[in-house]
Amino acid sequence: MRKNHVHALILSASSLFAIPHQASAQTIYAQRPVQQVAYDGQSNLGGGFLEFLFTGGAQPQGAYQRRAYEVQQQPQQYGYAPQPQSYEPVSPAQPAMDPKFEKQAVEYPTKEMPGTIVIDTSAKFLYLVEGGGRAIRYGIGVGKPGFEWAGIKQVSRKREWPDWTPPDDMLRRRPDLPRHMEGGPENPLGARAMYLGSSLYRIHGSNEPWTIGTAVSSGCIRMRNEDVIDLYDRVKVGAKVIVS
Repeated sequence: MRKNHVHALILSASSLFAIPHQASAQTIYAQRPVQQVAYDGQSNLGGGFLEFLFTGGAQPQGAYQRRAYEVQQQPQQYGYAPQPQSYEPVSPAQPAMDPKFEKQAVEYPTKEMPGTIVIDTSAKFLYLVEGGGRAIRYGIGVGKPGFEWAGIKQVSRKREWPDWTPPDDMLRRRPDLPRHMEGGPENPLGARAMYLGSSLYRIHGSNEPWTIGTAVSSGCIRMRNEDVIDLYDRVKVGAKVIVS
């Protein structure tokens, strides 16, 4: 009789604590991130006599032993599989532009007509004459040593987000440059360009605003994009440009 009671106890316990042979960590979807934890390889039978009966003192076999521990963040929206994380490349910090090169209204006595552009390459300033002894002054980048020039030109045409085709002499110096680049934020001509006469020189924007106030170009006059847009809207084709 006692033997039958022990046998019944064992059958009842086995129905309560049956262990699946092919188990896997269950994915839980929720409206906020939740943790998914896989079995850590330790028995949850509570130890003692029942554990000995069902495992013989050994750890359970199957999927529970594949990973010791894992935590996954589930998506916030119901029913979507987890997406791999991506990271934006971090650009190295660039030096800040000297505040004196910020756009500002200044006193500027001159005999030049309003609308004339005067470029002082040594001081790295561009002046748009307004009349009444006033001008708007912008900081600029100018030609590096060996690429300086001076003269009087006119704005022959204007372009928004201009394409860029490096001239042959530049390609000889820099064969790594593209033969042509469509206009856009990565284009070295920036947001606007004002072409000077029939020359290859331009007043243009830049995707390197930290170079304003320096001599780094191949002869063009570069400006911050926000400044060249402002100047572009104020200047007409045919405007006189004095470079000194």
